[in-house]
Amino acid sequence: MVEEAKKLAAFAAIDDHLKNNMIIGVGSGSTIVYAVERLAEKIKNDGLIVTCVPTSFQARQLITKHGLIMSDLERNPQLDVAFDGADEVDEKLNLIKGGGGCLTQEKIVASAAKKLIIVADFNKRAIKLGERWKKGLPIEVIPMSYMLVKRKIETMFGGEATLRMAQAKAGPLVTDNSNFILDWKFPAIPKEEWKRINLEINNIAGVVETGLFIEMATQVYFGNQDGTITVV
Repeated sequence: MVEEAKKLAAFAAIDDHLKNNMIIGVGSGSTIVYAVERLAEKIKNDGLIVTCVPTSFQARQLITKHGLIMSDLERNPQLDVAFDGADEVDEKLNLIKGGGGCLTQEKIVASAAKKLIIVADFNKRAIKLGERWKKGLPIEVIPMSYMLVKRKIETMFGGEATLRMAQAKAGPLVTDNSNFILDWKFPAIPKEEWKRINLEINNIAGVVETGLFIEMATQVYFGNQDGTITVV
């Protein structure tokens, strides 16, 4: 049911926003697999020319697998639209991203796009951040700074920040940028405070980027349990 919801949302978003001669950002995560599948179908069936800028190693692999045109921000610093997933979306379309560890490159690509279109299943929709996503806010950090950043975040805002460990190797997870990730399990925070908190965390020495995407999403496509799609 969840996988079908992801597929519905991804297909609808591509159908609504993909046009010929576009340069697009391709996000990361399980829902984006379906978006790239639909993207490849549209390009083949409709004869479209579309250039893709990836946000991660996974995205590059998907683009290569489907034989799509790949570029980068050096050659194409402005994108028409970026498609990506999210771990949680609040009622103001603020996002938590980075569960898959690709938050920094995802945010860079999203910031280069005229529109950021998010695709997600019904489990990702929330009134406020932290309501459904319980694994914490991902924060990418320079490896030597992780303990410093952890202590500062816990002192400044409360909660607990833990170093994310790898699944198939001993030691911490290493991002595509060769950095570490702290997952901050934050206390209850009023939604109007997130913009300020995001800026303050980013000002801590050693922080590369946070998984908070504040006021960045243009539209969100949610695939629902009953087979419908909600566009917000």
